[in-house]
Amino acid sequence: MKIVREERIIERGAFPLSDTWKRIRAEAVEAIRAAEWPVGSGIFTIYPESGKKTGRGNGVKPIKNNVIAKLTGGKKKFRELVSQSLLDRASIIDKWVAEYPWPVEDDELNGGSKPGCMDAAYVSQDGIVCFEWETGNISSSHRSLNKMCLGLLKGSIKGGILVVPSRELYVYLTDRIGNISELEPYFDLWRSIPCTDGVLDIIVIEHDAISFDVPRIPKGTDGRALV
Repeated sequence: MKIVREERIIERGAFPLSDTWKRIRAEAVEAIRAAEWPVGSGIFTIYPESGKKTGRGNGVKPIKNNVIAKLTGGKKKFRELVSQSLLDRASIIDKWVAEYPWPVEDDELNGGSKPGCMDAAYVSQDGIVCFEWETGNISSSHRSLNKMCLGLLKGSIKGGILVVPSRELYVYLTDRIGNISELEPYFDLWRSIPCTDGVLDIIVIEHDAISFDVPRIPKGTDGRALV
């Protein structure tokens, strides 16, 4: 898979210059570039069909699941590990974990609600880096960025990475999926978030090739077995 654009939204303090961030970001970029379709082909080829109509176009979750599996080494999700007493939050250090819970207390948000789990997180000695892969509509993209900005504002995370499709890839995916073109007008708003030490990146992805000879990427959760 190609990375066609990298947008630095927030870069403040020492963490963006640290070896820890450079290593975490490099691992994320490597996992993104390794995304392939069909699996085993070595490149990412998209079936060139619009996703505007029901049953048409390509899904997104199988792509995300494959990348998360590469980052985490295919290990179990946070809740599964905790439920089996294989680890607790305090024991996670210097590793990627899938579906890591946002580190906020119930009373920190209105009504005691929580912002859900990250797609993945790297828990380092310096702090948590959030990794989010957009699989929902544009509102979902805004929520992801708002959650990461909130984490940087409160100091509960040190970094965030959001992966979104380019406009060229967007047209072949589930209709109205979040994309870079519709996020760009709000960059100045997110850049204004007070943060003394942290970093926030948006990484824009695109297919390597198009072909009617490859299968469509399944929608929903059907592609989870295709890791």
